[in-house]
Amino acid sequence: MQEIHFDEKVEMILLKDPRYARDAYAFVRESLDFTQKTISKENRGKVRHITGQELLDGIRQFALNQFGPMAITVLEDWGVRNSRDFGEIVFNMVEIELLAKTEKDNRDDFNHGYDFTDAFLKPFWPPSKLKAEPKPVVP
Repeated sequence: MQEIHFDEKVEMILLKDPRYARDAYAFVRESLDFTQKTISKENRGKVRHITGQELLDGIRQFALNQFGPMAITVLEDWGVRNSRDFGEIVFNMVEIELLAKTEKDNRDDFNHGYDFTDAFLKPFWPPSKLKAEPKPVVP
C-alpha cells in the first residue's frame, strides 16, 4: 500500500477545515523541523518530543528568519491570526496522522502563546518606538 503524500493529506484537511491556507500547513511542518533541530543541538543531539510552547517559540523564530518584518502579514494572509490558530493547524495534522502527539498534548497548549504584535512586529521596531511605549500601571 502506498503512503499518502503530505500534499494529499493537507488537501484532505482543507476539505474538512478551510480556515487556513495550504502554505500554513507546510510552514508548521517546516517550523517543527526547525524546532527539533534547535532543541536537538541544545540537548547534544538527543531527539525528544516537543511541547506546544516549544513549537510556538520555534514557529516564532522560524517566521522571523523566513519572513522578517513581513511575518505577521504572511501569517494573516494564510488565516493565522493568533497562537491558537497554530494549535488548530497542528491538531488538524495530528488527526490525519501527519503529526504525532502524546497524552499530555492538547489544543489548549496553544491558547495563550504570544501576542502577534509582540512576537512578529516589535523585533523590528526602532529603539525610539520601544522606549515610547507606556509602561503598565501596577495596582
